[in-house]
Amino acid sequence: MAVRYIRVTPTIDLFAPVTRAFGDIAVIGKVTAPATPPADLLGIGVPAVFTDPGEAARRAPGELGTSIGLAFAQSPGPTTVWGVRVDSGSPDYDGALAAVAGLDVQFVVLADLALDATSGAATGPIGKLAAHVDTVSGTGGDGKERMGVAMLAKGVADPSVVQGGLATDRMVYIAHKSDEDAAAAVTGAIAGYPPHISMLLKQVMITSPPFTPTEIQTINGEEPEGGPLPTGPAGHGVNWLSSPSLIPGQGVYLGEGYTGNPAGKKFIDVVRTLDDVSFRLKAQMIKTIGNLRISRSGLRALIGQMESVLDPLQQAEVIDSYTIVIPLLALLDKDPATLTTSQGKQITNAHGQRVVEALVTVEYAAAVHRLDITLKFQ
Repeated sequence: MAVRYIRVTPTIDLFAPVTRAFGDIAVIGKVTAPATPPADLLGIGVPAVFTDPGEAARRAPGELGTSIGLAFAQSPGPTTVWGVRVDSGSPDYDGALAAVAGLDVQFVVLADLALDATSGAATGPIGKLAAHVDTVSGTGGDGKERMGVAMLAKGVADPSVVQGGLATDRMVYIAHKSDEDAAAAVTGAIAGYPPHISMLLKQVMITSPPFTPTEIQTINGEEPEGGPLPTGPAGHGVNWLSSPSLIPGQGVYLGEGYTGNPAGKKFIDVVRTLDDVSFRLKAQMIKTIGNLRISRSGLRALIGQMESVLDPLQQAEVIDSYTIVIPLLALLDKDPATLTTSQGKQITNAHGQRVVEALVTVEYAAAVHRLDITLKFQ
């Protein structure tokens, strides 16, 4: 055999983090079976995935198929919509929501169902939807975080209907004057945009006469004009469909991008971006679990992996800045002889318990929602 001074044996250990969809929808609704139903008519409580509105209309005719079609009609719109049928006579929304809990969707909507005192009660379907998105987002496992969308009754401009358990930043509420399923249309519109995009003045493909300025003030609350800048948009947790005269052509647009909780995470894009960034970080770092050492080099490698997620987001102006702090690394960088008893105990505990704390602070690059211009003529 020839003499080889250098031998290289390549090994391949490539790792591609899991990516999370940002616009998959689950629609729950009733089906009106024709006299001669198709052989593959959607069964009750069995989730089915649709990528074509025509197929949804064929397999799930009625409210469910129509609402799925409205979601698909948006531009941009969703790529995947799950349909879950409930019985027309006695709909089992508990069972349908339980079936949806295991799906990797980011939005859930109840087809052609308006919010009122009955549907919004804790035992009502929209009340159950609000509880569902809260519970599954908190305990449903990685990637199961989601938001619900519901519409007020046609022409209703009173935001006080959103109260109690309904007032959560996991819900989006729509005021409208449409004869169509405004909730499904808005859901499709939101799903078509990346998480960090504000939903303010994004077009919704639906027919809905505009609200009057007085009605919009009732929905949104009064915002000061002139003088010092307000603390921000007013907002009562309800969005509305609008047709601004400053936008060329005639179209219907979202008048705001609020969540259902003005006192919490007030805007839809904030909730979606938090879900997205959290998932990206976890997906990137899962390979380190069980492999990375609790050492100076190991923890620096951990920081590098988090930077590989956050740097592209900063370059894309999704976030303004970020900082990563691992308190244990600061102790490992010290001269062991200078460590106090407490600091040495912290290192020992980390090695023994195999747990490391990392603190990540992100400054989100929010979109402009209001401009206050002083125009001075001289």
